[in-house]
Amino acid sequence: MPSTRRVVLASTSKYRRGLLERLGMPFECADPQVDEAPQSGEAPPATAQRLAEAKARAVAIRFPDALIIGSDQVASCDGAKLDKPGNHANAVRQLTLVSGKTASFDTAVVLFDTKSKALWTRVVPCRVTFRTLDAQQIERYLRLEQPYDCAGSAKAEGLGIALIARIDTEDPTALIGLPLIALGELLRDAGFDVLG
Repeated sequence: MPSTRRVVLASTSKYRRGLLERLGMPFECADPQVDEAPQSGEAPPATAQRLAEAKARAVAIRFPDALIIGSDQVASCDGAKLDKPGNHANAVRQLTLVSGKTASFDTAVVLFDTKSKALWTRVVPCRVTFRTLDAQQIERYLRLEQPYDCAGSAKAEGLGIALIARIDTEDPTALIGLPLIALGELLRDAGFDVLG
């Protein structure tokens, strides 16, 4: 029965925690402490999947009978990786780069059963087309929302939606960092139905 399985989110992200709370099931969070350095020549979807699995496996050793959720997102535009900007100057550079262009956000979700060692994975692509932005719009947005902890420097769930012309994805929660539609499918594959 679902209620007998411990569910652990291998993340300390407030965004992922907030998304998982939408499913209304009890879960714990654990810090995976994984090195997120990219590997040479690795495509963004492969990086996202590798890191999501690494996070789940890193946490798994502390939970011998649990379902571990790992997730990672890699954003890119014109071949450049869009990390969390961390500060205003980097965010200005990112938003200037993506202005009028389409950026890719590849979000991986992994479910690892620490008891059976079964692993389920999905990578959900999301393509975000940004409006053409001038310097004044970028500055005003960054002053108002300060999205310095968001890859791509725009919070689509907040005011950042005003920067966007189009979003193409099968799962809108993937853009925020945890694809809930895909996760629901993985949980069902593992015999855990969030609706009981």
